[in-house]
Amino acid sequence: MFQFDSGEILLVDKPRGWSSFDVVRSVKRLVGGAKVGHAGTLDPLATGLMLLCTGNWTRHLGQMGDYDKRYSGTLRLGLTTPCYDLELPSDAHYPIEHICLEDVQVTARQLTGAQMQIPPVFSAIKVDGKRSYKAARKGTADALPPRAIEIYDLRVVAVDLPDVHFEVHCSKGTYIRSLAHDWGRLLYSGAVLTSLRRTGIGAYRVDHAMEPKSLKEFIEST
Repeated sequence: MFQFDSGEILLVDKPRGWSSFDVVRSVKRLVGGAKVGHAGTLDPLATGLMLLCTGNWTRHLGQMGDYDKRYSGTLRLGLTTPCYDLELPSDAHYPIEHICLEDVQVTARQLTGAQMQIPPVFSAIKVDGKRSYKAARKGTADALPPRAIEIYDLRVVAVDLPDVHFEVHCSKGTYIRSLAHDWGRLLYSGAVLTSLRRTGIGAYRVDHAMEPKSLKEFIEST
């Protein structure tokens, strides 16, 4: 029996097209008025693991937000967008004929390790109390300052140009959209993230998570 006021940890597999707020709102309808929070957002076009806490367990969200993350994804070489994924149309195109498998693998190694990463301006980072993406939508956003992150492992799963399929294990605060953008620049081209799935947060894995509809049915049946 769930004890939502005392505190529960819920593993949710976010569907594509849902915002992180959509996930929290759907869970709030299930927990009888208990407090609900999450330990890290996902972009609307991304899928995968979100950790949600209820009741007294929400006090641990800050600690959970520090956990390392794991993702699988695909980037497309030869183009860029202002947001570094496919939420907006392409703003530039670049050649890819010079890129080979070895180039992709070498640059993956170059992107591994501790580094300073510039987040995309289309992000929820606050600047003077306002979300950066709101200014970006108006065309008035300034470049965000770089932040310290670490890529523990970046593995090339398959290369089917213009697409590169990869898996990454990284620290908190890492933007995979920025990783894709930087990867394209290292290859003397451009790149956008075309798909992203978060597969792990700390010791938690998406294999043990439920999509919102299944979670609703499970909670209502207990």
